[in-house]
Amino acid sequence: MTQISSMAGPISSLRAQLRAQAEAALAPEVNSSPFTSRMGDALKEVANAQNQAANITKAYELGMENDISKVMISQQVSSLGFQLTLNVRNKMLSAYKDIMNMPV
Repeated sequence: MTQISSMAGPISSLRAQLRAQAEAALAPEVNSSPFTSRMGDALKEVANAQNQAANITKAYELGMENDISKVMISQQVSSLGFQLTLNVRNKMLSAYKDIMNMPV
């Protein structure tokens, strides 16, 4: 019986830790930013990637950059970011049209 009572303390503290972690995971984010600011930040990141790809391509053409793989990777990152942005825009337009066509 002493073994059972000696295990009660660690089990209850473990239970309290698990409860705290579960509540933290299920609680809504207090500092969540609105959708528009997240989209704006994403667009700025895509624009920065495109500018960086243009700059590194120009540096390669001028002979200041010798690593062609670095140039190609930056161009691919820029291209993927643009394609993702375009797909998100198309999905948003499609959702807007679906909502506008709903009967009231």
